[in-house]
Amino acid sequence: MGEIPQALWLFFEPTAILILRKIHQGLVMLKILRIIAVVLAAIIVCVIGTCYALIRLRHPSSVSVVAKMFSALHPLFGIKLISRSKPEFTQPAIYIGNHQNNYDMVTISSMVPARTVSVGKRSLIWIPFFGLVYWATGNIFIHREKRSSAISTMNKVGEIIRNKQISIWMFPEGTRSRGRGLLPFKTGAFHTAVVAGVPIVPIVCSTLHNKIDLNRLNNGVVICEQLDPIDTSGYNRENLKELIDKCHAVMQAKIAELDKEVAELERQ
Repeated sequence: MGEIPQALWLFFEPTAILILRKIHQGLVMLKILRIIAVVLAAIIVCVIGTCYALIRLRHPSSVSVVAKMFSALHPLFGIKLISRSKPEFTQPAIYIGNHQNNYDMVTISSMVPARTVSVGKRSLIWIPFFGLVYWATGNIFIHREKRSSAISTMNKVGEIIRNKQISIWMFPEGTRSRGRGLLPFKTGAFHTAVVAGVPIVPIVCSTLHNKIDLNRLNNGVVICEQLDPIDTSGYNRENLKELIDKCHAVMQAKIAELDKEVAELERQ
């Protein structure tokens, strides 16, 4: 009797191997097609976004428009994106988000409000296509390597917020976390908020680490949510760390809450 299953396997083995090869080839093809589609779509967004921003003379709302163009690419990655903003909040603020990986471009980018520009390192301008649209939309460049220059820029940003009544988007971790959780915050965003006298508005995205597999058709749910503004009027240089710790704790708790919600949604 033991020889029958072995004989059946010997009969079906070539077919099974052929099926596995076809599946593998199909998955590889899916990944290649996705990469090609994403690259072409991103270039188109950059070109259209640059023209749009220049026509609008680098209007501060151009960043929001182009960011939403990028977030519209999320179906190419097989994810369902849920964005929860607070459109009733319109006053100038410092928006801070968790910086995870390159997929931020199609997820948390959906949360950038109107009349909001970002602060980024000067080297971004050398990225083909993206660097041009980043400059054209009116974002602010800083020399992160030079602390004195960065501090001076943050002070100027505070003046820009007050004079132009615009908001600033920053990633206070200063780098992508890449699966290491919410990293410690740098002081720049919080110093700027105190100097400008504006609230800090945390915006968080559920965990993206190991979330997206380009060989997988469905990569599940991602949730981005805007939290309540945090008043900065009672803070100064002496107690700035308390403000930083408060914002970090609030964001960390919300990320854990969103991750739990995502797990429940994906079980349905």
